[in-house]
Amino acid sequence: MVMNKAARIFKHLKHLVMPGRHVRRPFSSKTLHAIEETITQCEATHAGQLCFAIEGSLSWAALLEGKMPRARALEVFSHLRIWDTEHNNGVLIYVLLADRCVEIVADRGIASHVPAIEWEAVCHNMEAAFRAGDFKHGALAGIEAIGGLLSQHFPTQQQASRELPAKPVIVGGGAA
Repeated sequence: MVMNKAARIFKHLKHLVMPGRHVRRPFSSKTLHAIEETITQCEATHAGQLCFAIEGSLSWAALLEGKMPRARALEVFSHLRIWDTEHNNGVLIYVLLADRCVEIVADRGIASHVPAIEWEAVCHNMEAAFRAGDFKHGALAGIEAIGGLLSQHFPTQQQASRELPAKPVIVGGGAA
């Protein structure tokens, strides 16, 4: 995506004025708890494992590098070891709050079965809700939509052990 100079400056400013502590405004402890409960409930219907990560803004160094949200989501996916589940069935929902951007990164065991357009549709719906200021509904609807996709492609066969935290992860300071 090519940005003109004014758009780049505006993007950088958004990230500079949105430190990690601002994550708690749209994602209150009540909302974070609802996200955790929804993940736990959804995982009872499929064999995937979800991780919800929220980052307030990118670091200054990442901005200077021109790092895009997708690249950052891949870093967080790696740092949180979502790729390391026994059945390669981890899915990261990454929210970059400063950009109101959502990225979904699925491990290879899932990505090969669910078309990218399905993940993109979930991201777009969540981003639309976030732009409207409805973070709780956007997050919960996104988790439920992902749960539906995973139930369709990876139904539960037996009670699997939880390898990823159901509790949302707040990524701070531009580093996981």
